[in-house]
Amino acid sequence: MDSETFIYLLWGGLAIALIVAAITDLKRRHISNWLNLSIALAAPALWIASGMTFWPEIAGQIGLAAVIFTIFAGMFAIGAMGGGDVKLLTALAFWMHWLTFLELLVIMSIAGGVLTLLMMIGKRIKKTEGPIKVPYGVAIAFAGLWTIWGIVGQSSQTIF
Repeated sequence: MDSETFIYLLWGGLAIALIVAAITDLKRRHISNWLNLSIALAAPALWIASGMTFWPEIAGQIGLAAVIFTIFAGMFAIGAMGGGDVKLLTALAFWMHWLTFLELLVIMSIAGGVLTLLMMIGKRIKKTEGPIKVPYGVAIAFAGLWTIWGIVGQSSQTIF
């Protein structure tokens, strides 16, 4: 198997993992640690297959993940985000260039806003009490899938 095919398989595996994360977050409001760890541990395979150098590329990916974890752990500390969401975003940061990851964050924010709005409407229709527990893993997964689609689509245009 050549490296191009392997890279596509890695992106496909990440897409499947994101779908699993969204489904489990919808069903249980929980994203498993083993899933987040699997996503993070698969990133070095992409780095190697893509021919990334340790400095500055791989070091940049690790640095981005550290920054993302720090920012979103702060969000977790104030109760604005779940721990699984923080770990999922951190794991995704290992996979993408910082500009691409910034796009993911913008898409995630829009998707999260739409999801929250839909849940608020649903709560009003059902006339239920209590706070809304937004499964933000769905918005993260949507943004991740959107971003993967762009990355793979861009790659295939230059390859074929």
